[in-house]
Amino acid sequence: MSSTPLLQVDAIDASIGVINILHGVSLSVSSGELVTVIGANGAGKTTLLRVISNLLKPSVGLVQFDGAPTTAVEAHRLARRGLIHVPQGRQIVPTLSVLDNLIIGAERSEIVDSETLVENLEREYSRFPVLRERKDLAAGSLSGGEQQMLAVSRALMMRPKLLMLDEPSLGLAPQIVKTILNALRQLADEGLAVLLVEQVAMAALSVADNAHVLRNGEIALSGTASELRRDKALVESYLG
Repeated sequence: MSSTPLLQVDAIDASIGVINILHGVSLSVSSGELVTVIGANGAGKTTLLRVISNLLKPSVGLVQFDGAPTTAVEAHRLARRGLIHVPQGRQIVPTLSVLDNLIIGAERSEIVDSETLVENLEREYSRFPVLRERKDLAAGSLSGGEQQMLAVSRALMMRPKLLMLDEPSLGLAPQIVKTILNALRQLADEGLAVLLVEQVAMAALSVADNAHVLRNGEIALSGTASELRRDKALVESYLG
């Protein structure tokens, strides 16, 4: 794990219209670290990821990625620099095949040689073998869990430095959630920076290094994931 954070969020406020959603939120994520932000619905988790991705400008505070402020960098350019955001809803292309969806991710990373493309596809098929089995099927025909695996693999085809995920467990069976979260843990162990936003607190804490509880747009509780997991009652009290 790197000692210098790849992502640094310093005291950000953010509003949507006249409603102030985030209040003084600070956190950091280093390479090789999985950080989770847990909170109830409406706590501000999605807004936080949108600010980090520069889809929404903070009214106060600073976001830095890979040593540079993100304020003046358009979201698609941040993605090309390695800040990849997997939103709620997955946003795969349902009419295209699984393979074509993965190739779209590769194209966004500007992979041009066929050898590297094949290597990256094989890596993702090994990570989620069901994608190999379904590679010629329309993505929209997959189950919800398979679509989420595809969304994660497509993001990884973009060669991220930081992978951010917005509630990847939403609507999925517990065993599928476990498979996806274990894959995220492995990615962090391999050196990727991962920021995971979740409502399913204990599942997220089971794979994370560090954790923050977001409540009403503020960081109400922070600590190592193991510390927070041991005090389940305290965490749940903050989740409301």
